[in-house]
Amino acid sequence: MKKIAIAADHAGFDYKEILKKHLEGHYEIQDFGTYSKDSVDYPDFVHPAAASVENGDNVLGILICGSGEGVAITANKHQDIRCALCWEVELAELARKHNNANMIALPARFITSDLAIQIVEKFLTTDFEGGRHQNRVEKIAFC
Repeated sequence: MKKIAIAADHAGFDYKEILKKHLEGHYEIQDFGTYSKDSVDYPDFVHPAAASVENGDNVLGILICGSGEGVAITANKHQDIRCALCWEVELAELARKHNNANMIALPARFITSDLAIQIVEKFLTTDFEGGRHQNRVEKIAFC
């Protein structure tokens, strides 16, 4: 069973809980918080989630905040994280196929919970194509 990291701030809390419930039984979910709608600082939850993907404890990760921007920017500070902000199903598919994204960021204030589920399903079930995209992905990390 694939191990998936999930984290959110207060704006993404409800979607985090909806996604966890939807994914239960199909994936092993590690919840990095937040655990309520109380105002929090998203980096406090994103950094541990991203580190868990980066070090291989989880194979993929899901992040949620109001716009998706803050969590994506934070996750992408990690050298081996490729976090894609997605608000359409096709973006999630291409992020996996072409960029080998290992985390996804969702904008809870701009998509429905049903669409969030569809986006996450596509992200989790799409494989990296490799081939011509492999060389590009290898050039992303900056040392």
